[in-house]
Amino acid sequence: MSCGSIFDAPKLTAQLAEIDKQASDPNLWSNPEKSQNVMREKKRLAHILATETDLARRCSDIEAYFELGREGEDVTADIRREMDKLRDLVDKLETETLLSGENDARNAIITIHPGAGGTESQDWAEMLMRMYLRWAERQGFSTVLNDYQPGEEAGIKSATFSVSGDYAFGMLTSEIGVHRLVRISPFDQAKRRHTSFASVYVSPEIDESIEVDIKPEDLRVDTYRSGGKGGQHVNTTDSAVRLTHLPTGLVVACQNERSQHKNKERAMSILRSRLYEHELEKRKAVTKKIEDSKLDIDFGSQIRSYVLAPYRMVKDHRTKVEVGDVDRVIDGDLAPFIHGYLLMRRNEQAG
Repeated sequence: MSCGSIFDAPKLTAQLAEIDKQASDPNLWSNPEKSQNVMREKKRLAHILATETDLARRCSDIEAYFELGREGEDVTADIRREMDKLRDLVDKLETETLLSGENDARNAIITIHPGAGGTESQDWAEMLMRMYLRWAERQGFSTVLNDYQPGEEAGIKSATFSVSGDYAFGMLTSEIGVHRLVRISPFDQAKRRHTSFASVYVSPEIDESIEVDIKPEDLRVDTYRSGGKGGQHVNTTDSAVRLTHLPTGLVVACQNERSQHKNKERAMSILRSRLYEHELEKRKAVTKKIEDSKLDIDFGSQIRSYVLAPYRMVKDHRTKVEVGDVDRVIDGDLAPFIHGYLLMRRNEQAG
């Protein structure tokens, strides 16, 4: 077999050389916005060239195994292993090509809320939070927990955290909506099967170069003592901050820092991102589509079901993607669902 070349490597190499030339100009660094764009383009080109090299190497390895097979050696398991790796790489590459939305390249802010059901749903909400934190870790992304409200017995009442990495928002748009869990309850002494719901909302983190006007008179600022996870001094002062944007009703909170000033600064950043997304929704007339994914956290509104009993399966109800290895998914392997959603999005846009 032969993969050939899917990129114009000489052209990309020439473009990368030109970028390096621009980066060597001392005047470039006096313009932060331009320098960031140049370095972002350099990183993109270098990634494409590295992918081309990786594809060529994997194809060469598979060709070598086929040659050994023709010579009589049993290399069936080796070929299957290498073909699986190549398939994963191609799927990842296709996913990257599908990330072309206006804000897809940005960092993401995730907010999780449990549905009705008390401890059951609160525990499920915390499981989802861990799933996304594990996904981010698998991607090599960094995360910051901005707000964490623990449940009374277990789980969480709500959580907001940031995910920083290339195309974090674009990939995580697949997760916006209601997630349903079916399992034998660990909180039910009779060991009955329970259904729990939790909602996930994702917004892009907006950088400081984008203007979002927030008038002081439109803000209500509340301070309170931090709760939940934190250091030994986290609850001793009113350092946590909750901001309410009165015209829109948007509410954000931050309690991960000991300093009230730092918490307010971070909360303002999250609010700016939410307001920016809010304005985009109005301007592009896609509010209905977004709101459809934020239906009541209850039966019939879920985008994805995670079934642990009586059988084991994770199914996305929009894309029909199914995965039988539930543990792998809950441990952060969301690639099939992200890829399926992005394909669906592209097809909808083309249609």
